[in-house]
This record gives sequence, C-alpha cells and structure tokens, in this order.
Amino acid sequence: MSSWSMPSMMTKLMKTIAQENLQTLIETELEKESLKDLIDPLQVWITSAAAPACYSLIPILASGEVFGVNTEISITLFDNKQTEKILQILATETQDLVSPFLRSISVCTRAEDAFRQAHVVVVLDDPTDQEVCSLEDSIRSRVPLCRLYGYLLEQNAHDSVRVVVGGKTFVNLKAAMLMRYAPKLAHNIVAVALGVEGQAKATLARKLKTASSSIKDVIIWGNISGNSYVDLRKAKVYRYESAIWGPPDFSRPILSLVFDSEWINREFVATLQDLVSTGKHFGGMLAAHSIATTLKYWYHGSPPGEIVSLGVLSEGQFGIPEGIVFSMPVKFENGTWVVLTDLQDIEISEQIMTRITSDLIQEKLVALGDLISFQPYQSEVERTISPATSDDQENQNVSDEHKANTQFDPIQEEGKDVVKPDDSEGKPVEQLTDQNRPTTKA
Repeated sequence: MSSWSMPSMMTKLMKTIAQENLQTLIETELEKESLKDLIDPLQVWITSAAAPACYSLIPILASGEVFGVNTEISITLFDNKQTEKILQILATETQDLVSPFLRSISVCTRAEDAFRQAHVVVVLDDPTDQEVCSLEDSIRSRVPLCRLYGYLLEQNAHDSVRVVVGGKTFVNLKAAMLMRYAPKLAHNIVAVALGVEGQAKATLARKLKTASSSIKDVIIWGNISGNSYVDLRKAKVYRYESAIWGPPDFSRPILSLVFDSEWINREFVATLQDLVSTGKHFGGMLAAHSIATTLKYWYHGSPPGEIVSLGVLSEGQFGIPEGIVFSMPVKFENGTWVVLTDLQDIEISEQIMTRITSDLIQEKLVALGDLISFQPYQSEVERTISPATSDDQENQNVSDEHKANTQFDPIQEEGKDVVKPDDSEGKPVEQLTDQNRPTTKA
C-alpha cells in the first residue's frame, strides 16, 4: 500500500463515522423531542367547566385526536366554588376513561391559582348569577370576568398559551375583552366560528341531499354569535352524486347547484338566523366539537387548500375596521393562523361591511362604558322589507343569555344570480332581514 493511500482511506473512514454520528445525534434529538410532551404534559385549562359543553369536550381532548398521540395532557377544570362538587364528579368520570393520553385531571376554584403554566385555555360560556334587565347590562356583565381572566393569563399562563373562546353568547366581544386585558397574548386569542360554519354546511347539505362533510369553504364573516354573513362564493361540494362525476378531489360550486333562489333568500337565511338567535341545536356537543377542531388545526394545521372561518383581531384586512374581533377566512399552518388576504373575488360592499361591523363596534363601546345605549344597525331598505313578521318575532324562543342581533346574507359573486338558467327576470339574490334582536329578561 502506498504512503499516500493510508491517510486518504482514514479521511474517508472518519467522514463516514462523522456522518453516522451526526445521524445518530439527529435521531436522538428527534426522539427526545417526541418524548418531551410525555415527560412534561400539555397543561389544558377549561373555564366555566360546569357548563354542558365541557362534558362533551373532555373525551375529545383525551382521545389523542386533538394534540396528537405523542402528547400527554393534564386537564384542569376551573369554575366557581359553588360548582366544586360537580367538577369533582366530572373529574372522577374522566379518570374512568382510562385514557393513555391523559396524565391527570384536577379541579380549581381559586381565581388566584387559575391558568398556572397553562399551554391551552378554553373559555366556555360563562353563566350569570344575576338577572339583567337590559341588553346593555348583559353586555357589560361580561367585562369583569374577562378583566380577571386577562390579568391571570398574563400573570400565570405560559408565554405561548393559546386561548380559544367558544360558545354561543357574545363570543367576539369576550375575545376582544380578553385581548384588551391581556394585550401581550392578543395574537394567541381566537374566537371559534366553526360551529356556525358547520350549521351553514349542514343546512346546505340537507338541501343538496349530501353529507355535510362534503361541503367546504363556506366563509362566516362578522359576529359569530350575532350579526353574521354567510359567504357562499367560494363554497364547494365534493363527491356530489349527479350527472357530472369525478375523482375524490373533484368539486362543484355550491351556487351552481342550488338553483332555488327563493330558498337561498328565505329558508336558508331564516334557518341560520333562528339557530343562532335562539341557540337551538348549538348545545354542548357542537360547541365541544368546534373548539376541539379549532385546536386540532392550530396544532397540526388545517386541511391543505381549505378555508376556515375564525374570529381574530382585525388589522384592517378586507376593509374591516381595526380593533374588533371579526370572523374571517384563515388557514392554520406551522402552529399559527394566517388570514387569507390573497383570496380573489371576496370583496365586501360598503353597505354590507357597515351592517356587519356596526353591532360589534357598539358592543365594545357599551362594554367599556363609552356608549350608553345600543342601537342595532338598520338600513332604510331593511325597515320596509323583511322576511320575518312581528308574530314570528314574538313567538321566537330566546335563550336566557343570548342577546346578539342575528342576521345572515348569503353573499354571492357579483353579477351572478342564484337562479335557474332559464330565469328571464335575472333578479339579483339579496336577503333582507329584520333587526331581530331579542331582549333580555325583565
């Protein structure tokens, strides 16, 4: 063997060993990372844990579906002292699930201990112990608890805590108040809109006689638990049984399949309006599923190419006034959410924007004491044209706590009518609803 070949062979051998060592190091670090969550479980706090939604939420969180099968969680049920017995029963039943992903479950009724090292905080509908005699009182009654939660979140929670506000009552307002009193965490506080989005998809699915899971990209704009607009311009249906068929990724626009403009204008809107204004069919199961799905997307990303509705703090996107929590189209990726400002043909007219934002702005002003009286927005046209009668309004079954104004408009592509191809009139489809704001208990 020549004198120069030995060093050359040694160099190659050393490089091979170095590469193997590097690969082993990388694999070891990845293994440590995957075991980290098992060593230090994810701390999940649920507020107003005596609420019915919590009973449906816990099994989903403990299933491993939301945070992943490599992540253990510890759940803390947080509520007032009067609910302690209920929380203890709930905790015991949760332990009986024997979930391999649940490290522990505990109960907390002391406010000063709330959210300690929390990675996730779920804010459910808060019960009110006292009756309110006006809408304004109902709005203002949300502020003290949000102020307390905001302070405790910044004091006790993990720096990267993720806060999801769910339920059916003043969802946008509560998220906005939490952001005000926990400004450092504002980007990590969101309002869940998937419940309303799901109701819209299910209503469309029943009309088309298809599965609601086949309908995608329905956008909810505005006040999740109040004055919202359902945007069908991007909505699509997959696996739809018709004369036109295609592969699993083949879809058809919803507006090309729903020819009944009267149904879109009246029944579709009235159904959603009734569901949101009364809280009908928005029970614990739907609230829990919506919250869990939002968290799943936040941690693992939303389906590629799919539009998701989420209530976030407006920074002026789409012409929305800054500083209000507003439901808009987003996607989840890389552990965060991104507003889909690059979507084409989803401009919102000034009239619609004014109508959507008016109530949200007023709610915030009333809550902060800058406005004494709430005046629901109503255009001149709306005062004369309305699908609902006064009898309908009187007979409406209103939940004790839901006070939000509820209106829906299916927004369509400009210049395109949701009518049959042979419709000679070509009238644009526009839903005009009454200001159906329920009053609070006297």
